Amino acid sequence: MSEQNLEPAGALLLRTMAMPADTNPNGDIFGGWIMSQMDIAGGILAKELAQGRVATIAVESMKFISPVKVGDVVCCYGELKHMGNTSLALQLEVWVNPVLRHGRPKRFKVTEARFTYVAIDDQGSKRAIQKP
Repeated sequence: MSEQNLEPAGALLLRTMAMPADTNPNGDIFGGWIMSQMDIAGGILAKELAQGRVATIAVESMKFISPVKVGDVVCCYGELKHMGNTSLALQLEVWVNPVLRHGRPKRFKVTEARFTYVAIDDQGSKRAIQKP
């Protein structure tokens, strides 16, 4: 991670605290938990943009930069990268505010990925996105 990138890209979509129940056998926060928080955050933005139900269809280029610790405030940011006829792609980032850590006073990025969602109707079939 480059230390020059000190600001998250996009809007704050979700903020939560990493808890002991979310740890892996090493005592760090489980990567799957982080990914689920990203999907929740992305789903909120995707639903707003698509003006209705969406389903996650792809996650691309996920990379973990730094571990998350118990007590870290996990912040998910996201922005629209592409909107098609039925799908949209979001770039999501997770940043941590290490409120209980010593030696890391500033927030830092821990992961990022591109999530793709498809707009669906009540039967779960693809539907067109009404663009503004």
